[in-house]
Amino acid sequence: MNQATTISSVTTEDRVINGPHGAIPLRVYRPTGHPSSALLWMHGGGFRHGSIDMPEAHGVSTELAVRASALVVSVDYRLAGDGVHFPVPLDDVYAAWKWLTSTAASTEIGVCALGGASAGAALALAAALRGRDDSRPADRLLLAYPFTHYPNPAIDDETAREMAALPGLLRFPPETVESMVGNYVGRITDIPVLALPGAARLNDLPLTAIALSQFDDLRPSGELLQRQMASVGVQVRTHLAVNMPHGHLNHVPVPAEASASLEFLAAALSAE
Repeated sequence: MNQATTISSVTTEDRVINGPHGAIPLRVYRPTGHPSSALLWMHGGGFRHGSIDMPEAHGVSTELAVRASALVVSVDYRLAGDGVHFPVPLDDVYAAWKWLTSTAASTEIGVCALGGASAGAALALAAALRGRDDSRPADRLLLAYPFTHYPNPAIDDETAREMAALPGLLRFPPETVESMVGNYVGRITDIPVLALPGAARLNDLPLTAIALSQFDDLRPSGELLQRQMASVGVQVRTHLAVNMPHGHLNHVPVPAEASASLEFLAAALSAE
């Protein structure tokens, strides 16, 4: 059963759609008036944690719906673990993408975007690549502190020294990254290109906005992705959240740097 509530100037509705692996819960965020764009958003959590109730999902979706006057759909994709591995989470995301693009077409919403944070950014990029090759291309890509490479590139020495005092929960050392990949893919070798899509062919992707966290072991992945995209002619913009750790969009209340990242992503979504 669909359930709808109103939060400030955004109406939210919980829906369930069918996918190749069963039911997929979604949460739909509708701004006041006719939306100018639509966005499919995926939370982070290392592919094994997270939900559409976490701030990085619910809070970000609400903010982007308001700031960009966008219809935002947050996906409660299946998490890796307990026998669930790639490509199951991506299959859920792509089923939601097909649903959203069909909905947008029927309601005359012209711009359809994919976006996500951390592991959710990897899913968004992978879905965009699948859509590019499947006649369902995205018009924008919004990526927050993306994790898209394995092995993950190393942070520079100066930033590593500055990050030394951070608590372990905010760090992503190589063994943590290896564990995430092993849990998601089911192995740490012969990684499919759509699992960690920084290894994929990145041509012919849309305008991409990448929001980075300064004090983040995974920042080099986003920086490398920017260079890779630019090298094949993709229009890509970046924003650095100064003094922020990985996952800064998951903080409540929203710090000023997180608000700036949201404004950056909203501007890219609204760009002509």
